[in-house]
Amino acid sequence: MSVKIRLQRHGKKGKPLYWIVAADARAKRDGRYLQKLGTYNPNTNPATINLNIDECVKWLQFGAQPTNTARNILSYKGVLLKNHLKNGVIKGALSEEQAEEKFQEWLNEKSSSIDSKKSSLEKEAELQKKKALELEKEASAKRKAKAEEALAAEEAPAAEEAPAAEEAPAAEEEIIFHILLYDE
Repeated sequence: MSVKIRLQRHGKKGKPLYWIVAADARAKRDGRYLQKLGTYNPNTNPATINLNIDECVKWLQFGAQPTNTARNILSYKGVLLKNHLKNGVIKGALSEEQAEEKFQEWLNEKSSSIDSKKSSLEKEAELQKKKALELEKEASAKRKAKAEEALAAEEAPAAEEAPAAEEAPAAEEEIIFHILLYDE
């Protein structure tokens, strides 16, 4: 039986969530698996990966072959490096302590680079919010100025029409007076 480390799709339509599993190569994509090794959520930025590193290394030592995507995820989390170091320990090139020290050093470098990426993404999002707020303030000021101009334009003709409006009732009174005179 050949074993593959691969992804099983779960989640909603358009919002995938993947399980990383060790499964028989002949099993369906979302079918029976031997062991769940972790999860992968590509919907977050950066993607969230939870992985049991020791179990993954155990399956790689047994001869499990990861798919291309699973290989990329395992490499990102350091599983392939740990497997490589473990093979060096088995061959006698390294001691167990040296291998663990090298792996911890790599993990520290990786976590610092991930943290810097997260902080840069947060800064970028904050700058975009500030720009959007400034643009909205400018648009609001323009709308306010247009509204004030329109109000001033409406008041100016109304002020000019006011004396004419006063004359109009006098003319109406004359017409009514004439009608009353002729009716008698």
